[in-house]
Amino acid sequence: MRVLLVEDDAVLASAVRDYLARDACAVDWAANLAAAHACLVTSYAAVLLDLGLPDGSGLSLLPSLMRQAEPPTVVILTAQDRLSDRVRGLDAGADDYLVKPFDLPELSARLRAIARRRSGRRSPRIELGDVVIDPALREVRLGGIAVELTAHEYALVLAFGEQPRRVLSRGQLEEALYTFDATAISNVVEVYISRLRRKFGRDSIRTIRGVGYSWNVEGTAERGVAR
Repeated sequence: MRVLLVEDDAVLASAVRDYLARDACAVDWAANLAAAHACLVTSYAAVLLDLGLPDGSGLSLLPSLMRQAEPPTVVILTAQDRLSDRVRGLDAGADDYLVKPFDLPELSARLRAIARRRSGRRSPRIELGDVVIDPALREVRLGGIAVELTAHEYALVLAFGEQPRRVLSRGQLEEALYTFDATAISNVVEVYISRLRRKFGRDSIRTIRGVGYSWNVEGTAERGVAR
């Protein structure tokens, strides 16, 4: 999931980014409104928005977010805990409200719920044929057997799982792996696709030439799988 974190506290921002990275979230950080507006050239599934920013109120970012082709889910993160503050934020267009100090596991759980709603799922688990992804446990099983995955491999599997049967472009898969300030190897997607095929079966991921890749739900049911 691609997430924009708008937060002026560098220590808190670092803690949030590090924690969410374990959930395969690619988190871009903006320390103020100006930087947040500059980030809106890309599309985000969720925005974690502080209200008290150095150059104004985080609420002023909401109109720009709502005008996007696919508006992100907005979770306000703030120390302003009065009822009137919460009502004002929700009425302005935010979807959720988390008061500081908050627990990182709770924030992570709320983002997983956002991912479920955006993909139209009811179950917390994702099923792709014989492959079952449990985002809460960060666990992937093939035919009931746990598959060991690196953080990047898990991020790609989750990206496919959140948009089953859709063709994902190379750029979309790169976004699942890296944030703006990370350097990507030119063929990084191809490298990880190759690794996943070795673990889930050579037919598990289809290459759609000139377009991208899609998960082959039927392909993982074959038993020539290296675990």
